Amino acid sequence: MIRLDGIGAQHGKQILFVGASAAVHRGERVGLVGPNGSGKSTLFRYVMKLEQPDEGQVSVDRGVTIGYFHQDVGEMQGRPSVTEVMDGAGPVSKVAAELRELEHALADPARADELEALVERFGEVQARYDQLGGYALESRAREILGGLGFSPEMMDGDVGALSGGWKMRVALARVLLARPDAMLLDEPSNHLDLESLIWLEGFLKAYDGALLMTSHDWEFMNRVCTRILEIDGGELTDFAGNYEFYEAQRAQNEKQAQAAYERQQAMLAKEIAFIERFKARASHAAQVQSRVKKLDKIEKVEPPKRRVHVAFEFKPAPRSGEDVARLAKVDKGYGARAIYQGFDLLVRRRERWCVLGVNGAGKSTLLKLVAQAAAPDQGEVTLGASVKLGYFAQHAMDVLDGTRSVWDTLADAFPRASVGSLRSLAGCFGFSGDEIEKQVRVLSGGEKARLVLAVMLYDPPNFLVLDEPTNHLDIGTKEMLIEALRGFEGTLLLVSHDRHFLAALTNRVLELTPEGPVPYGGGYTEYVARTGREAPGLRA
Repeated sequence: MIRLDGIGAQHGKQILFVGASAAVHRGERVGLVGPNGSGKSTLFRYVMKLEQPDEGQVSVDRGVTIGYFHQDVGEMQGRPSVTEVMDGAGPVSKVAAELRELEHALADPARADELEALVERFGEVQARYDQLGGYALESRAREILGGLGFSPEMMDGDVGALSGGWKMRVALARVLLARPDAMLLDEPSNHLDLESLIWLEGFLKAYDGALLMTSHDWEFMNRVCTRILEIDGGELTDFAGNYEFYEAQRAQNEKQAQAAYERQQAMLAKEIAFIERFKARASHAAQVQSRVKKLDKIEKVEPPKRRVHVAFEFKPAPRSGEDVARLAKVDKGYGARAIYQGFDLLVRRRERWCVLGVNGAGKSTLLKLVAQAAAPDQGEVTLGASVKLGYFAQHAMDVLDGTRSVWDTLADAFPRASVGSLRSLAGCFGFSGDEIEKQVRVLSGGEKARLVLAVMLYDPPNFLVLDEPTNHLDIGTKEMLIEALRGFEGTLLLVSHDRHFLAALTNRVLELTPEGPVPYGGGYTEYVARTGREAPGLRA
């Protein structure tokens, strides 16, 4: 359905593709992977004909419809979310728009003299709408929006009142509702909570068209994709399996390439030593000449490309008291809606809590209360002795000064730190070389999140409160963060939709249910085993 034949492209000094070829066929679910800046989003734009490669050809089979979800959703306002979603469903959306106009016209007293013509046209349009499956379309649109976490009030409310993350979900729902022959999904897992992510996982598994997607969520890609296409060094490499298979195969390929390189280097060293030893002896002239010619003809094995993993290690944090945070008889609500009533919770040193709950259950509210970014209506929230708190909020990036560079931000936060230590810190979080001079205002969401985490973790707190810290983080940075937090000797309280992140780090679970908070001994893996479900609100 989609073919890339010998494409080549260069952006400035950066070479993106060199003679790269691949194909995506109907029914395949392909994960597109590669380092940041390797050209994943550019490849999508080639398929959509928004850009052209410098060389080669990108072709789509005749008649194939493509749905494209990307992070720039554009303006949305002035109509209900469900209408916005239905508007992307092809011809039926135009008929639906005319049907709504006719409904308004029929209700307008000023157009009473047109009533007969309007009624006749309404009947024609209504029949056409029914023929195209329009009435089923609205129920499907509501089903998809419900799967992505929308309440009925949000579906019928003005889409313009939604946050950027919820507008992303509307844009994603438009693509899913249209059910095109092929879907290009660029980071669809961003901005989704755990329940919505698992729903999307099921939807995509049942989709019978071609799927090409990127995601920073290891577990999501592993479960959805049956094939991985890697961009690395300008080439496209195919791996026939899920993400876990790709990781194992890539590691094996690297090992084999290293072994082949080392074998050849050993052979070359042996031959060169012989040549150097006997080149001055006439009795060995023929042998030396023969070996020189042999070396000239040998195709040299290139040293294998290695992915550089930069590790971040916490400085030792000061030890806190045994009781880190306590909530006693806490009430909290917004308007007439009660979130917590008489809530008690004790977080002890070295515990690693994750908070689970459906949309609106109060996950972020709990973290705000503990971080003292919000006050309870009744009751007390106290931190224990010697607690040094670090709080990563969902909108933590908004407090960054856009006029400052990455380097300025780090130097402002730690004026007494050495240049070397700050450069090492920046490198750990993906800012190497000239990237450290980038202004904050031009950073991507992922880069801003990395910068906030770098500032927070350099002078380490002993109690980390993290609200969706992995949003926008690429898989490599996420793995680095997991490894760093595994070695963290303090206390964790976190909300995340990333199951790999939760499974790797937690030893306690707090599930927020309609009947009240329910604590579980053991981490996320034990929670899944005990309840038979991966998230609250899902059937066991």
